[in-house]
Amino acid sequence: MSLLITYIGELYQIHQSGAGVQETSYYGPLERLFNELGKTLKPPVRCIMQLKNRDAGNPDGGLFAASQIPRDGPPAPDLLPERGAVEVKGTAPDVEQAAITEAGAALGLAPEQALACLGPQTRDVALNPGAHWANVPDAVWNYIIGGYQVVKKWLSYREAELLKRPLTIAEAREVSAMVRRLAALLLAPALDANYARVAAAVYPWAPAL
Repeated sequence: MSLLITYIGELYQIHQSGAGVQETSYYGPLERLFNELGKTLKPPVRCIMQLKNRDAGNPDGGLFAASQIPRDGPPAPDLLPERGAVEVKGTAPDVEQAAITEAGAALGLAPEQALACLGPQTRDVALNPGAHWANVPDAVWNYIIGGYQVVKKWLSYREAELLKRPLTIAEAREVSAMVRRLAALLLAPALDANYARVAAAVYPWAPAL
């Protein structure tokens, strides 16, 4: 708990100074928090923020196994973070809500309808240190069929260690398509309600749906 209190305290000081910029000014405290926590893991994990561009954009950070980093001798060649990538989001849920409401508007849904179906937040799902699926609604990521999170389970069966290869472009696109299909399922109650209202206005003589 003391680590978290220290972290929040550092964020507060940066914010109160008025001298920082959004997101990147707060990387330092986050890196220190991850590294203090990483020391307690077995094997230890080292966080490094603002990694090199590998022709797919700059990831915000990466989590490396401490054993990847040489203690002496020449520096290691370009390393991929063995323990995962770090994608930082600012404290601006309105940005995520805007993405959800925009998607809902394309289907003729009011903002409150879209948010009720998909939730108020989204997440980025990492493909590798340089690429991710952006703005996956939390309700879609947490969607369960047969006791399993659908997207997470699909990806878990296609990890590089199991396939002995990275995902193909077609497989990566399938994840995007899966997210869209699940979002459509979640939006169905609102779409059905819209249809019922329109039908009642256009065909008042028809039985209620």
